[in-house]
Amino acid sequence: MSGPALLASDPYNLIITGVGGQGNVLASRMVGEMLSQLGLHVTIGETFGASQRGGSVMSHLRISEESAFSPQIPRGRAHMVAALEPMEALRVLKDYGNPEIRVICNTRPIHPIGVISGEQSYSPLEKLKEWIRSLSREAWFIDATEAAIRLGNPVLGNIISVGALAATDALPLTRKVFETVLNRRMSTDKVDLNLTAFDMGEAMIRG
Repeated sequence: MSGPALLASDPYNLIITGVGGQGNVLASRMVGEMLSQLGLHVTIGETFGASQRGGSVMSHLRISEESAFSPQIPRGRAHMVAALEPMEALRVLKDYGNPEIRVICNTRPIHPIGVISGEQSYSPLEKLKEWIRSLSREAWFIDATEAAIRLGNPVLGNIISVGALAATDALPLTRKVFETVLNRRMSTDKVDLNLTAFDMGEAMIRG
């Protein structure tokens, strides 16, 4: 591929993580399609926790200008984490973090059954943020869920997070390419709402 490099590292290793029901898989596939539109090689590997809804969900995206890579990111080798839930961000950092990793984290927790029943505890958000900052080079915290609720659907937090990821400029993700992918994947009546969600995520990072 001629011209300037599109990636800061090759492969660039991105992890999108959350819990079942947050739209994690859709977000990872849309990011993958956006990057594929630019001629990049994208390999996606997904892991699911104990239950489809409420269990951990993690998507590994390995992005390269040169070739396809195995779908599993080596431990300690992620470049960016986009977490739809704060505790899931910590889980990923524990296994795939390094001093240069960057993190986008939705601040709305989703308490597992053990916490709801009182059998387990869930650390306060400020403590989670402190830990995430200490384990990363750079961290952005956004309330994607609250913004998505204002749009009428909390699952749109996944698209808000994609917009936030685009705004970090870590990857060549643009609104124009996102709109192209939307038009291919979704009915016309949903495109404008998803574009609004993307724009909200961008604004949360760019200010």
